[in-house]
Amino acid sequence: MTTLVLVRHAKSDWGDPGLDDHDRPLNTRGMRDAPTLAARLADSGLRPDALLSSTALRARTTAGFFGSALGLDVELDPDLYGAPASALLAAAAARSVDGVIVVAHDPGMTVLAERLSGGGIGHMPTCAVATFRWSTPDWDVATSVDPDEWTFDSPRG
Repeated sequence: MTTLVLVRHAKSDWGDPGLDDHDRPLNTRGMRDAPTLAARLADSGLRPDALLSSTALRARTTAGFFGSALGLDVELDPDLYGAPASALLAAAAARSVDGVIVVAHDPGMTVLAERLSGGGIGHMPTCAVATFRWSTPDWDVATSVDPDEWTFDSPRG
């Protein structure tokens, strides 16, 4: 079985307009939502093999909560910052393990989630978690066919 978990970074802080986008931290809501959604994913029983994250501070921080909840180290990938959907999927497939979490940004997250869910997921709000499963253990096959199942969770329910 192949599993892809997409996590859009939690809500970030826009309080300092002089701060570079890459360096924006999570705001209070983001610091609350990320551990909550990470715990929900851990409680689901899912045990992915790898956790990839954009190098942006808000994504790294979000990924840290998921890593702690799932017992995974966070692997930083600078190519995930602002990556399009195709690059997000390719990064996961390149790990060549059964289950991968990718923590990154919109619009790539929403585009990929919408595509993989056949339009069922129309938007990935901050800290949303979309899980996709294929019965095949082969990423080459998985990335070329629709998933067998998918789930969606977000801070708002």
